[in-house]
Amino acid sequence: MSLWLVSTLATGVWLSDVRAADGAADSGDAKRPNVILFIGDDINWNDYGCYGNEAARTPAIDSLAAHGVRFTQAFLTASSCSPSRSSIVTGRYPHNNGPGSELHQPISAHLPWFPALLKEAGYYTAIVGKHHMTSDAPDKATWSKRSFDVVDGSRAKGNTGGHANWVQTVEQRPKDQPFFFWFAAYDAHRDWDGDRQWRDEYGEQHSPADVRVPPYLADDAPTRRDLASYYNEVTRFDHYIGLVVETLRRQDALDNTLLLVMADNGRPFPRAKTRLHDSGMKTGLVAHWPAGIGKQGDYSHLVSAIDLAPTILELAGVPAPATMQGVSLAGALRDASTGPVRKFAFSEHNWHDYEAHGRGVRDGKYLYIRNHRPQQAWQGPADSVRSPSHQQLRALRDKQQLTPAQADIFLAPRPIEELYDTQSDPRQLRNLADDEQHRAARERLSAALRQWTEETGDSAPERISQDSFDRETGKSLKVDDYRGQWPGSDRHADRINAPGPR
Repeated sequence: MSLWLVSTLATGVWLSDVRAADGAADSGDAKRPNVILFIGDDINWNDYGCYGNEAARTPAIDSLAAHGVRFTQAFLTASSCSPSRSSIVTGRYPHNNGPGSELHQPISAHLPWFPALLKEAGYYTAIVGKHHMTSDAPDKATWSKRSFDVVDGSRAKGNTGGHANWVQTVEQRPKDQPFFFWFAAYDAHRDWDGDRQWRDEYGEQHSPADVRVPPYLADDAPTRRDLASYYNEVTRFDHYIGLVVETLRRQDALDNTLLLVMADNGRPFPRAKTRLHDSGMKTGLVAHWPAGIGKQGDYSHLVSAIDLAPTILELAGVPAPATMQGVSLAGALRDASTGPVRKFAFSEHNWHDYEAHGRGVRDGKYLYIRNHRPQQAWQGPADSVRSPSHQQLRALRDKQQLTPAQADIFLAPRPIEELYDTQSDPRQLRNLADDEQHRAARERLSAALRQWTEETGDSAPERISQDSFDRETGKSLKVDDYRGQWPGSDRHADRINAPGPR
């Protein structure tokens, strides 16, 4: 018996009782799918070939998409590493995870992680690569063992990308148990190590001449080199996914293994990572499962990252606890042509190196943003600020040569409200918040956001975390007292399970 008591958290039964009462939970039942969740680090949704980037080289992911389900409206709850991953593992919004709503902070200990429920139900579980999720439990040093039989940082000489032991984990797993693997790369997080660790088996490195430069970056040599190095890391991530696929095929285990590929947030460049716009918050999400997907293709309806936990649990025959705020996507996985499961997708922008509090809601056509710290620019996290791409923009700013799209990176104060038609303006460069023709959309989404804020216990405390890095240089301010209250702390949001409108 594990230490995980589901009776006080969710369903009123021990998971061992579920196994005894439900034959689908028997560890020898071959109908339960194996699951591997691949998570890239700081990769934009459209930086894969299957999402339209002809310059990106991602043959493994493209093949999975071609023979599976490609989600075209999948969104994260935070464009920030650990809060995003914490949402995935708990199936909850960042502010409902307690301190974990902010970067490098722990999840409240009373909240269950879905891999722990799988492990209790007989799955062999492993996290290999980047972890980045912690708990404020008294036994936090060993907390991950509740969820994972194997915890492996997977860094090796000549490969610090987090995927060095993925294939080994698949090969050495127990063959008499279903398995769940959380395979998380460090690719493509700065600082780049892929260039100097490049291997011939990855193919040729990307040429700066071939990269796609978005309009909010400078189209110059330093920026193109920066993007080419980023592309190289995306390709390396893809390569190791391909090796895992081939290993499963050799083991005759591919058919009944659900493979999910996504990222935790947008690329580490200006106007991407930490942003509420699609360039930060939208994720590519690919599902491949030959034995389970009946109708392949694109699923074009809204999906939230918090939907993955209840989905995986349902497919494994494990009851989802009441703490989970997402909805299951099992139907969409079985048939990509099925209808929508949610009307709205909500996202948060909390502290990540800099003071911030913004919220966003999408309905599939519009994105509405409300900024509770409009006096501050949304220049991106410190690693992005230190990048050649940001510094090239800074030089253009000082020469007063920025385009409007580029100038938005330094804009302060920012609008309190933003509204975008994401279908006609996919890069969200034209704010329609004051446009009378879109007034009804603004009021409708603003009302949905207010309802979600109230029902989920969100708030913007007066004393929130402050800047700990310089906004111009990205250098540490070397301050010790920058931490404030996490959002929703004054309302005990980590004890609230209500999902709000969805």
